Amino acid sequence: MEKLMKDKKAILLFAFPTFLLFTVIVVLPIFFSLYYSTLQWDGFSNSISVGFSNYKNLFVNNTDGFAQSVSNSLVLALISVGIQLPISLLLAIILSRGIRKERFFRTVYFIPVIISTVVIGQLWMKIYNEDYGILNTVLRSLGLGSLANTWLANPKTALGSVFVAMLWQYVGYHMLLMYASARSISPDIYEAARIDGASESKMAFRITIPLMKPILCVCVVFAVTGSFKAFDLIYVMTGGGPMHSTDVPTTLMYTTIFSRYQYGYGSAMAIFIIIECLVCTVIIQKLFSKDVDY
Repeated sequence: MEKLMKDKKAILLFAFPTFLLFTVIVVLPIFFSLYYSTLQWDGFSNSISVGFSNYKNLFVNNTDGFAQSVSNSLVLALISVGIQLPISLLLAIILSRGIRKERFFRTVYFIPVIISTVVIGQLWMKIYNEDYGILNTVLRSLGLGSLANTWLANPKTALGSVFVAMLWQYVGYHMLLMYASARSISPDIYEAARIDGASESKMAFRITIPLMKPILCVCVVFAVTGSFKAFDLIYVMTGGGPMHSTDVPTTLMYTTIFSRYQYGYGSAMAIFIIIECLVCTVIIQKLFSKDVDY
């Protein structure tokens, strides 16, 4: 094996199929999108080169409410990091301490991750239904009928309602990553801390969380970039409405390309999403790399 690892030709031979697949599926589409973003093209007729006009429409003219869609994705990212990840971290720390039925709870929390997003979207649409939804039904049964709402049809509550569904779907995913990291910490460290009189809360903040920083960095990256790339659940539940209140760049890009047939303008949105995710990933890793040895 050691001899094989030193053979550069063998390394190239085994790595080439993966590199070729990555180039065809990821790299080439990015370059095609970059080229299309400089065109005015409906996907059928002859294209017209417009230079950076599509980007000007995005950032200067703010056509089609692009700024609002970016704002919505930033709100989702902040809420994901500020609410979703702390809940996942709390569940991971509790489960990693060896509670009863640990395997059962770990499986239950992860179930939403493996359910189809379309199914989850339909499920939460039923929960939020104005007439027979369980949420309004419970509110009315508790005498809080005044709080009953058209959750997905109200621009003030639609984005928050969609986020609750996203939180329910992915909190188990981050929990499992953090749980695996917490379980990998040596029990001897906790035993020494107990001998010194450390409480469970002190061990969590002084031992568990600091030693979990590498996986916390990964989870933050996944949460932020996942919010920027969020599409399927939002599209199923609201389609970006009402009044663009739940529109994010991906849903706006989809409707721009496949409903309005503005391939050049939609490709400019795609390039923005790619750059946004890359920049945020680099920034997050820089912030964590001060204390983490990668």
